[in-house]
Amino acid sequence: MGNQEQKHQRRVRYKGTHPKTFKEKYKELQPEKYADDVAKVIQKGNTPAGMHRSICVNEILEFLQINPGQTGLDATLGYGGHTLEMLKCLDSKGHLYALDVDPIELPRTRERLKHLGYGSEILTIKHMNFSNIDQIYLESGPLNFILADLGVSSMQIDNPERGFTFKSEGPLDLRLNPEKGISAAERLKTISQDELEGMLLENADEPNSKIIARAIVSKIKKGTDISTTTELQQIIKDTLKFIPEKNRNDEIKKACQRCFQALRIDVNSEFEALYEFLEKLPSVLAEGGRVAILSFHSGEDRLVKKSFQHFLREGVYREVAPNVIRPSAEECNSNPRARSAKLRWAIKA
Repeated sequence: MGNQEQKHQRRVRYKGTHPKTFKEKYKELQPEKYADDVAKVIQKGNTPAGMHRSICVNEILEFLQINPGQTGLDATLGYGGHTLEMLKCLDSKGHLYALDVDPIELPRTRERLKHLGYGSEILTIKHMNFSNIDQIYLESGPLNFILADLGVSSMQIDNPERGFTFKSEGPLDLRLNPEKGISAAERLKTISQDELEGMLLENADEPNSKIIARAIVSKIKKGTDISTTTELQQIIKDTLKFIPEKNRNDEIKKACQRCFQALRIDVNSEFEALYEFLEKLPSVLAEGGRVAILSFHSGEDRLVKKSFQHFLREGVYREVAPNVIRPSAEECNSNPRARSAKLRWAIKA
């Protein structure tokens, strides 16, 4: 009887006609098995659960001008959409390095790309922060092209267990690498009102930073445990009740987005990592090497713009993007998450 076959367990049926929670979207989470269903979701302008739709692909490839035999780097692997397109350009000649800090999504992307025929002979994937590109250089030598997509992947945003979204309850974590550092919930336990206000202003340009910071710190001092995404959302909602009813829901939603963004940037030291990456960029690029950076936040874009212009004045870069490049109206209509994207590029002298 020890070898008795295990009983088949039926999938838990969701309520209503359409799955609502992340785990219930079993078809979207298996795109290789339910390709037609996934295509329908994309056609409606949505991003399937567990997937990520790459942004500005055509604009990036047009600028990078990748040729077979070159060596390049995708500094932010994510779902691997940009990586896949760059690998196609290499045509099995040359090599692509790819980095990511997320220990949960990285192995999945590696398997996905391996299944498509891209193994270690053409692709090297490393679990590391892009601020350490100088370590890659020791192995790769001068790089002909580099891409950094600074956005958070849809797989991370949509999965409530990662704590990136307030749309469904989950732990208030927000770490790209849950194995390192402290969660957003832990960060809030010891933060001062002034520090939190500064964080909300600097990382998210939150206009109500003062009263939101005061409300959060006051709750914590009174012993309230803010450990879930919805608990933080509720405090922001209660704090902004003074907003006229006509605009209240929309303004509260934006405030929640900005507060979560500010915390995410803080717990992952994203600005510090980007600054270090930008400082090291010229030393790892080959002569005439090209770098494209896709940002989704005004603070990130300012850092990229200032760095590119500084190294242009120094004669390190021979050319930089004169203006920021935006996704096409067509792309924004089909993928709303592209709307805040800004693309800048530079070419080494």
